[in-house]
Amino acid sequence: MTKSVDAGPVSSSSDRGRTVLVLTGPTASGKTRIALLIARNLDAEIVSADSRQVYKYMDVGTAKPSPEERQLVKHHFVDELNPDQEFNAGEFGKAGRKIIDDILSRHKLPLVVGGSGLYIRSLVDGFFEGPSADKTLRRALYDRLKVEGHQALLSELRKIDPVSASQMLPANTRRIVRALEVHQLTGTPISELQRCPVKINLVPCFAGLLWDRKLLYERINKRVDNMIEHGLVEEAKRLQSRGYSRTLNAFQTVGYKEAFDYVAGYITCERMVDLIKQNSRRFAKRQLTWFRRDNRIRWFGVADEDDFPKVASSISDYFLSGEAAENFE
Repeated sequence: MTKSVDAGPVSSSSDRGRTVLVLTGPTASGKTRIALLIARNLDAEIVSADSRQVYKYMDVGTAKPSPEERQLVKHHFVDELNPDQEFNAGEFGKAGRKIIDDILSRHKLPLVVGGSGLYIRSLVDGFFEGPSADKTLRRALYDRLKVEGHQALLSELRKIDPVSASQMLPANTRRIVRALEVHQLTGTPISELQRCPVKINLVPCFAGLLWDRKLLYERINKRVDNMIEHGLVEEAKRLQSRGYSRTLNAFQTVGYKEAFDYVAGYITCERMVDLIKQNSRRFAKRQLTWFRRDNRIRWFGVADEDDFPKVASSISDYFLSGEAAENFE
């Protein structure tokens, strides 16, 4: 029998030990709304594993949970940093585990929600941080970046570490430089080093949201239209008026890059919208490729927003069954 998602809290951290529910899926798959239903059912607090929602003033372009939604369920790693503050997957993993410890100590459940695969892996599996930065080598790599461009460095990375290169956007120059730096310092691809086991005292229970590809792309296109309607361009202008440079790492993501190009007059409004939709669909495809490599994820099919309560209830049941923890052992 399927429990109603409105049945109220049905478990506690003492029942589940160190098991953490992780809800993931591609962009526009309904993670935010389904997570709210699950959190209310399981008396959980949400730990956002989104690399951009952690930043203030970036609301429309990140599809951030609304203030009203955050009042319903406590969220962590939302609106905590200014856009010019550096934050990466390794830092998220460390800070996130501390937050999870605190949530469990208060006899509540942590619900990790997000589509940033690297952040999730850092949190539940640990993350290899690599050798300390070599200032001389790093400076040389950034000098090459200025002269040769990011595509040249990414092409070099594809030859020595195709696994890492396949997970990087050309614009994410910081990660490209770091991967090249680690390889030159150690002689080993960073993707290989990252597979080294790290002792993490958490048992992840993964649930993924799976849509028909055509329906997902339609949702993505609709979401982009809604973002434009709700002020994505105005948000980009406000960020610039606050003195934030468009070159900040926080803005090297789909939506903001195109909006800043439009504000600067490099592209038309129509071209901006087309590019955001196209790049969002490509991003979703990369997310699915990443997640499908993880056979711990149990996928839950979604065909329509009317399915959200049923899917939330099914995921809650799956978590409470303990099946994922048994498989993990």
